[in-house]
This record gives sequence, structure tokens and C-alpha cells, in this order.
Amino acid sequence: MLVDVGGVEIATRVAGSGPPLLLLHGYPQTGRVWRRVADALADRFTVVTTDLRGYGDSSRPVGDDAHTTYSKRAMAGDQVEVMRTLGFGRFAVAGHDRGARVVHRMCLDHPDRVVQAALLDILPTSEVYATTDRQLATMYFHWFFLIRPHALAEQLIDGNPEAWMDNVLGLAGGADSSMSADDVEHYKSYFRDPAVVHATCEDYRAGASVDLEHDALDAGRRIACPVLVLWGDRGPLTRREHPLNVWKRFAHNATGHAVPGGHFFIDDSPDDVVHALAEFFEPWRCGGLD
Repeated sequence: MLVDVGGVEIATRVAGSGPPLLLLHGYPQTGRVWRRVADALADRFTVVTTDLRGYGDSSRPVGDDAHTTYSKRAMAGDQVEVMRTLGFGRFAVAGHDRGARVVHRMCLDHPDRVVQAALLDILPTSEVYATTDRQLATMYFHWFFLIRPHALAEQLIDGNPEAWMDNVLGLAGGADSSMSADDVEHYKSYFRDPAVVHATCEDYRAGASVDLEHDALDAGRRIACPVLVLWGDRGPLTRREHPLNVWKRFAHNATGHAVPGGHFFIDDSPDDVVHALAEFFEPWRCGGLD
């Protein structure tokens, strides 16, 4: 279904029963990435999966010069409004990749709404840019390509979206991904639409501009709720400072561990992800964090 959050419609799927748990995807995917995880968690939680604005079947507004349309503040607001519309004032949330960046901002902007948060395979955006070196720029080359002023990246990707998607879906730290052919085709189908390409470029442009401004205003402020940090044991984060050590500087209560797989470890090891999330969110299910 599509949930109107005020001029933007967010594609939303709801399954199961129990305390609400929101799952957010990353680039260049959609809520489909959570399919196997959501099915397994639906016997314990009311699982909500969405497509972020600009992705999948959600609205694809044209970006603005300041990139606020795709700021993580705007994207987090979308998701809070989806949950409010569904009747959930407070909820737990997990996000992967860009979705995890939305979760980070959500925890800071809406601390009264988020009871627990899981951040999958990211470091804080400000930390990434502050510690960029040749190794990181090589692994994360798309961060610096997609932020080029409109519309160079769009024109080049639109010229061969198949090649682009084959490349970015292979960003798994040198490990093969376990995405099925159907999954890959699903994600590719959206990137044949120039509106999606533009929207997702704007997501990254926001990350290199207005998101950093918001982060700077919150410098020194840490996430209040319990945080679970997960990363792929063959993914790019293993080559940086230990992810949990980083997140302990940004959250009061952060725990976590590596999961078998590369960057797309939700596809590589869905059972491990289910186990980790179910264990972490168990206090929420049992009412201990209500």
C-alpha cells in the first residue's frame, strides 16, 4: 500500500503481530531486501517494511538545490509519519546502508519514538567523510561520483543502468552476494527509470551537504536508545576502525558483532540477521521497553 506522508507517498508493507518493528533498506535496493527476514520475524513483531522516498514504488520528487528533499531528516520524517499513520507512536527500527543513515537521524530527531535501533553495515556519515583516504575512496567510489552536480551522474548511469547496477550490487568487499537473479532484476527494473536514478543521486548529494550540516549541529550528541551494530565479516567496514568502537562515540549504549557475508549480508546470511535482530529486540517484544 501507499501511505501519504504529506505530499510524498511511501510504499509500505505490513505483516505479523506484536510490537512494531520498522525495517529500512539501502542503496540500490528496496524493501524487498528484508523479505526473508521479515517473514521470520512476523511471528513476534508487527513488521513494517517500506521503500525510502525516491526508491522502489515510493514517490520520486525532484531534488532541490540545497538537497533538503532527500536529507536524512526528511526521509526519517517520512518513516515516522508512516508509523504514526499505522497507529504506532513508538517502535523499534533496523536499517541497512542508506536506511541505517535514516535510522541514525531518526534517533536524534525523534528520540521519543524510537525504543531500540539496529544499524547494519555503516559508520556515521560524518565519520566516513572525516576519515576518507585512498583505500576508502576506492571502496566507496560511488559516494564521490554520485554527489557530482546534477546531472552528470544521472546522464552516465541512464546511459547504461545495467552496467551500473552490476557494479554497485557487487560492492560486497570482494565476496559474492547471495542475491537471486529475481532480486537483481527487481532492483535493476527501478534503475531503468531516470526519476529513480535522479532521486538516489540526490540521496548521496544530501549526504555530502545538508546531512553533514545537521550532523555538525548535533556534534557530541549521542543516540539515547539501545543500539545494535552489525557488519559483514567480509565487507568494507572490516578494513576500517572497529565499527563498534566508532559507534560507541555516537551512542550511549551500543553493542554488536560481525555477521557472515559482505556488505549485502542480509542476502548472504538472513538466518544470522534474524537471530541477531530477534535477540536484540526481545526486550521490546516482552514489554520491557514500553
